[in-house]
Amino acid sequence: MNEKTTIYDIAKALNVTAATVSRALNNNPKISAATRKLVMETAAKMNYKQNKLALALKSGKSNNVGVVVPYIDRNFFSAIIRGIEEELYPLGYHVIICQTHEQESAEIDNINALLNAQVDGILMSVSKLSTQTSHFEHVLNKNVPLVFFDRKKDVKGVSTVTIDDYQAGYNATKHLIEQGCSKIAHLSGDWALEIYKNRYKGYKQALLDNGITFNKDYVIKTKSDIKAGHKSVEKLMTLETPPDAIFSSSDYVALGAIQQLKKMGVKIPDDFCVIGFSNEPFTKFMELSMSTVDQLPVEMGKMSAKVFLEQVKESNVKIEKKVVLAPNLKIRATSTKK
Repeated sequence: MNEKTTIYDIAKALNVTAATVSRALNNNPKISAATRKLVMETAAKMNYKQNKLALALKSGKSNNVGVVVPYIDRNFFSAIIRGIEEELYPLGYHVIICQTHEQESAEIDNINALLNAQVDGILMSVSKLSTQTSHFEHVLNKNVPLVFFDRKKDVKGVSTVTIDDYQAGYNATKHLIEQGCSKIAHLSGDWALEIYKNRYKGYKQALLDNGITFNKDYVIKTKSDIKAGHKSVEKLMTLETPPDAIFSSSDYVALGAIQQLKKMGVKIPDDFCVIGFSNEPFTKFMELSMSTVDQLPVEMGKMSAKVFLEQVKESNVKIEKKVVLAPNLKIRATSTKK
């Protein structure tokens, strides 16, 4: 049978009205348990599929939530998604995942597709190349809750869940100073993203608070990959006064830096200390386990979901929350001098 079964077919088979079938399928309390059971059994036999989009349009609730991330294959973002799902699945929500690959055009397309799918909310991490805010305002104008996690833009009415990146940069740098390092380089990400700018500010302040002169030659903006770590170390080690430590805004860049330092015969951590950022799974399992800043992604995901749920509950009240999680420094072999 090619034609889809409709509520009218079920009504005809049971000799009841289509309205009765519709109410039974939608748990209407006016319908008796016996009638509802009969309708559900008949619907299953006749292979009836409810039109979820039509239901969403009618009820204004789809039980779907959109999650937009730059990359799904980064452990950090997949762990955030896990946290979101752990919080929302038990409540009957389904998560639709989109990725932007750092492109603003993809971000806009994803948001429009999610709005067309009648999602109940959008939780997202802003792409690196995102410059405008009109697509975010469009979400708010549709009365759809929007929550930024990790990377955010300042948009009135949007709640955010982040870690204290400034404090993370400060703590990581202070730890290196406590290990006796005084020429600390910083490998930073793109300052178009507030997170990288704040990690840099924390790094700089820790130096100044501990009487260490800030040296702009020790700060390099890089891509977040291993090759960038190789190149950065090559550049730093040709300076007249090379550094004796690196605080990197990325674990991948820190890994590349460690590989290059080893290639050059530099002893880690005896002569050179390294701290990364994100607590990627590989950091624990390296020959020398890598010190890093844990961004608590599962907790960040759970908290983002909780903020969304609060907004849904208080649908008549506009809520704007700024949740800031405390970073957790994981001190391991690459920054612990004997």
